[in-house]
Amino acid sequence: MTMRAFVVHAPGGPEALRLETRPVPSVGHGQVRIRVRAFGINRAEIMTRKGLSPAVAFPRILGIEAVGTVDACPSGRLDRDDIVATAMGGMGRTFDGSYAEYLVVPEEQVQTVHTALPWSTLAALPEMVQTAYGALFRGLRILPGATILIRGGTSSVGLMAGTLARRHGCTVISTTRNKTRSDFLKQYGARHVVIDEGNVADDVRSLIPDGVDNVLDLVGTPTMADNFDALKPSGLLCLAGILSGQWALRDFSPMFDIPTDKRLTAYVGDAQDFMRTPLQEIVNLIERGLLDIPIGETVPFENTPDAHRAIEANTTPGKWVVWL
Repeated sequence: MTMRAFVVHAPGGPEALRLETRPVPSVGHGQVRIRVRAFGINRAEIMTRKGLSPAVAFPRILGIEAVGTVDACPSGRLDRDDIVATAMGGMGRTFDGSYAEYLVVPEEQVQTVHTALPWSTLAALPEMVQTAYGALFRGLRILPGATILIRGGTSSVGLMAGTLARRHGCTVISTTRNKTRSDFLKQYGARHVVIDEGNVADDVRSLIPDGVDNVLDLVGTPTMADNFDALKPSGLLCLAGILSGQWALRDFSPMFDIPTDKRLTAYVGDAQDFMRTPLQEIVNLIERGLLDIPIGETVPFENTPDAHRAIEANTTPGKWVVWL
């Protein structure tokens, strides 16, 4: 039996995603084979395609998340045709990922979901919800009434984080480089929007003179010093994204670069974190109309390279989803 898959043989642009026919992967004990129905596209996959993800060997089928139905589960823990979601755990990096009609993953990184949501809606959730929820509630441990600055607010994770933080009773300040997206951000949790031209601390303090309780930074290391300036004493900064593409700060010295009265942490989700993410709870809220999901565009499988191009061009905010 064969399947279609997008394979990257060497780093490059969107054209490096080559649609090929491959054998359907075999499934062993402790694994689940999923018939992929849809998947979200992530900037992490774009970085991998460009050769910027450490320890990724090519050729590789990309994709760090997927939703679909169980095709085979030798242990019997999951039934055929169960609706499932999976994310992280080496998908698309150390083993082939979700840009394919079939995917094999370890059982311990598969959640079953009871839902009638469209595949395109469900597919927007796994990685986006995991990162937003994990950064807010494990990294920052936000409390109702807290103020939070979301740096990189128009990213899909930023939009999801704003939505969840507002629902938790927080005051959200989101940043964007695009002035036309202010109203869009306010649909997804932001009470205030700050235009990011490199430094935002002064604008944030014009809104919250004492500084914010928390900063969720999805841009990366270049904004660290400015984020500290926006924090109140005892405030907490969580690094949870690398939209800038800059992984490290040159000559970074924790003793001198972290202010004495402020704190720094990070959130890097893994498969275990995905399994702790209350995905079913989020799905239930969506089905009841109590939570908005920032979906950008949905495209057919054949247009996956075009979706990469659009995300890199930053044409449409929100989560891009591919359906099969």
